[in-house]
Amino acid sequence: MARTLLHLMRLWDVRTAHGPDAYMANSAFVAWRIRKVYGRDAAVIHAPVRVPPTCPRVTKQRFFLTASRLVPYKNVQLLVEAFRQLPDETLLVVGTGPELPRLQAMAGPNVTFLGYRPDAELLDLMAKARAFLFASEEDFGIVPLEAQAQGTPVIALGRGGVRETILTSGPSPTGLFFDQATPEAVAEAVRRFDRMDPAISSEACHRNAQRFAEDRFEESFVGFVRANYAAFHARMDQAEAKALPLVRKREGAPNLVC
Repeated sequence: MARTLLHLMRLWDVRTAHGPDAYMANSAFVAWRIRKVYGRDAAVIHAPVRVPPTCPRVTKQRFFLTASRLVPYKNVQLLVEAFRQLPDETLLVVGTGPELPRLQAMAGPNVTFLGYRPDAELLDLMAKARAFLFASEEDFGIVPLEAQAQGTPVIALGRGGVRETILTSGPSPTGLFFDQATPEAVAEAVRRFDRMDPAISSEACHRNAQRFAEDRFEESFVGFVRANYAAFHARMDQAEAKALPLVRKREGAPNLVC
């Protein structure tokens, strides 16, 4: 029954996908999927992140951090397993969820689960962490940007929207990727980070996050809506101009009743 229902929903979805005048996506990754499935182009307007006006000035501490809901698709298990291969490193895990008991059972002594933390405390942990770890494939992934906004680099799975928000090359990198979702790949990425750590500055991370600040999102979003609203009215005016001669011609014709 579910298979039949999903098939009908997909047919309806594709049929109605050509109804909207314009599409907007929160990442180029999502825009690519829209083009692949619906054959429509989408304007990319990245989701906003709250960025402090200046880079936080805190002393970095000797721990790595991850924060998420503890559910399977967030892939926190991958990070926990990786740190079993990194006995000299410490991982702090912020978040709650159904995976918590299982993750605690498999974790080594260098992994600490902090549970839920208020926003202010989480931001403080982000600012003090050596790096933020992110292991899931997301459409956009706003938490890695929140970490960069606090001046903290990110080590992430190189899939999905994070490829647009983390700089891994050039004069001002803000993190690095691991390409395989394996504990070995994560552990190697942490070791690579240890070797390049001095090359990643907090200021570069904060500056990169400013590209996704709330004021820039508002400017892009409002501009998108206004441009498409104006284009819609232009099309309506053009259609009305074409139809007007036909309406006048019909008005001059005699009424016939059969």
